[in-house]
This record gives sequence, structure tokens and C-alpha cells, in this order.
Amino acid sequence: MSSPLRLLAFAPLVVLAGCSNALNPFCGSARPAPLIGSLSPSSVTFTSVQQGVLLKVNGNHFVSASEILVNGKALGPTVVSNQQLQITLTTGVISGPGQYNVKVMTPSGNVGDVGCSSGGTSSGLTLTVQ
Repeated sequence: MSSPLRLLAFAPLVVLAGCSNALNPFCGSARPAPLIGSLSPSSVTFTSVQQGVLLKVNGNHFVSASEILVNGKALGPTVVSNQQLQITLTTGVISGPGQYNVKVMTPSGNVGDVGCSSGGTSSGLTLTVQ
């Protein structure tokens, strides 16, 4: 006679695509997609960029692997907290006055293919350089 525990050990594991990470026990290393809410400052002069100006990106779900994207160029920021990243903008990134799209990208975690979503790219905010 088989014990009920033995039968459970052989029960198949079913992972549904699109399943919520909160419901999937294998999603422990999944990283949430970053969200950005504001830039500080949201407008700078090109003269301040030439001297090096600190840009703070405020939002949520930032991790140590998160990067700031300025017009698609990935930059390694200082992670202040899971709600703030900072980067010093210079002429190596900002070539002149104009509108610059700023996003945050978090690479996927080490979750493999077990139905977990991980990482992603935030929506963009505009940095104005005058």
C-alpha cells in the first residue's frame, strides 16, 4: 500500500506561462521591472553638463544591476536605494542642448525558463538641456 506522501512526491509540476511571480515558488530570484516617477533636476543648462551635473532618477524597484539609459546609452549609476539612482551627466553623454529620453533598465534575474517575468525597461521621462 502506498503512502499519500509518496504519491505527492511523484505528482507532476505544472508551470503555466504568464503565471504570476507571486504564485510561482521558482521565481525567488526574479527582479521586478523598474518604474520611474521623476528626474531631479528635469531641466539643466548645457554649461552645468560641461561641469558635470548630478541627475537623480526617482522611482521604484531599482536593484544593484539597474542601469540608467540616456537616449539608449546605458550608464552605470550609483544605487542610493531601491527608489533612487544617481549619475553624473557630462559631455560624454550629453552632446549639446536638446531633449534627452531617460529610462531605467534592469536585466533579468537568474530565473531560467520557469514561467517567471524578470527585469525590464521603464517608461521614459524627458530631460531638457538648455
